[in-house]
Amino acid sequence: MKTVTLAPHEFHANLLYNSDGLAPFFACDSEVKSAGGAKLAQFQHDGEQWRARLSYQSSNIVHPGETTPQGTDWQLKEMREYRIRVFRDPDVDHAGQQDFTAHVAPRWEGMRGEKDSGGTVEIPVPDGFGEGVNVRVKGSNIAFERYVPLLCEAATVLGINGRYFEEPHQFSNVQDAERYARIHKDASGPVHARDGPIASMGHLLESDRQGYRKIVQNDDDEHGQNVPGYYHTATLDTRRVREAFPDHRLPKEVKHYYAREAASLPDDDPLAHPKVGASLQVSLLDDDDTVRWSDTDRLRRELDQTVLSVLADAGLDVAPGSGSGPFVEDAYFEPEVDHSGPDPIGIDLTRVRQSQESVVVRHVADGLAPTQWEALETLVTDGGEVSPDDIADQHGRHVESVRRALREMEDLVHRKYADVSLRSEHIAGLVHDAVSEAREATRRATETVGKALEAAERGMGETMSAFIAWAARHGVDVDDAQDARLRLRFGPEVENPDKAIREGFDVWTDAGLPEERYRQAKVRFPNGAFGDAWRSLR
Repeated sequence: MKTVTLAPHEFHANLLYNSDGLAPFFACDSEVKSAGGAKLAQFQHDGEQWRARLSYQSSNIVHPGETTPQGTDWQLKEMREYRIRVFRDPDVDHAGQQDFTAHVAPRWEGMRGEKDSGGTVEIPVPDGFGEGVNVRVKGSNIAFERYVPLLCEAATVLGINGRYFEEPHQFSNVQDAERYARIHKDASGPVHARDGPIASMGHLLESDRQGYRKIVQNDDDEHGQNVPGYYHTATLDTRRVREAFPDHRLPKEVKHYYAREAASLPDDDPLAHPKVGASLQVSLLDDDDTVRWSDTDRLRRELDQTVLSVLADAGLDVAPGSGSGPFVEDAYFEPEVDHSGPDPIGIDLTRVRQSQESVVVRHVADGLAPTQWEALETLVTDGGEVSPDDIADQHGRHVESVRRALREMEDLVHRKYADVSLRSEHIAGLVHDAVSEAREATRRATETVGKALEAAERGMGETMSAFIAWAARHGVDVDDAQDARLRLRFGPEVENPDKAIREGFDVWTDAGLPEERYRQAKVRFPNGAFGDAWRSLR
């Protein structure tokens, strides 16, 4: 399937090299010293003009002494680290911020760094790594696969052997990465809508209180100007992202966002229009997991597929046949359509939503045991961590009764160790409504009994008590003062007042009460308007 080709944005990686030991680090030191502290050069890459600048900074690495632990002579008195900045030549190209910095630092097993407090801390180095360098690369608007070739060429023109940086070590890893498309603001509304794919993923694919939850819906910029969709994001951890994308394994943030100055820009400026992107969230990986440099192609595919799927779910044409369709070209994003990208996945959040709703409806319709109602009530009203013991203590139940009740609702609740939660924010909202409705039904039932007793005490007899009971059950307040007209006040829960008036009339007359008195009753409708009962009985 043809799809639009997305563009790269932020990128951050730790590239490790040990094939040549500390030689790359010593080469940086030599070139900086020979140039008097900094060195600038230029080169061409893929027909583009680039510049490279080598400089240094002080380091907190503890001096190893005369030799490193592996026996390499260390003749440098001052501990330094080096920066290679690579950027498009501003005198030739006008591509904006297309650059990266490569921070070169030595690495050996057992090395330590000085803390601001004066102590030291171990700097982690992979087991068996020996000696080498860590090159921390941070850049933007450059294709992921171009960073290493650009680094090699930049090093070469700066007098450093570019071969040092050709083959990253297998433990090299990616820390941040984003791919995006720029969408015309008139077409992007369905993406960030309250029922759009970003909001739906955030609410449907989240446990209501477990794991990491981040749903942002901000429609005002930093200056307080209203910009619909200004910054909307949903962040999904590994487990939740698989609910939408079964073959994905990387946690991501999906976002729709504008540039800070967007509100003040004319429509013909690309920055007046939002980006829709997906970025890697390394902090949500399991402790023993990482994104290897060798996984970069997979990373790009997952990010692209996420963005394309979100756009397709919002009804946007991801492969416009002519023109640019809903897309807006910018300095880095050119909405070309080809076969190089992955096919969008049908996220089918409607299916997820309907499935979750049917689960709630089935449980409520089948009738929940009192212990189950109590557990659900606690889960929707307690914002902290909840365990079966907590629920049992709160309601005076035996904990085994609570556990049994929870087991019978496993498609509604999620249990892990001692924690209990509802399976999603969407389910939490539905359960909250169900619990609230149950409370209201209990209140109405209590009022029904109370008002029937009150009517009996006032000498109205069983017939009037039956009508009062009906009214209480249906949210109708009755004022039957003997020296005034009968008054019926309908609450907001009465959806069809005319139908309710007719039903009440039947109960009233079946009880043998005066028909004319009911016909002349004064009615206050749910919207606050007043009328006469007889108008609904014609």
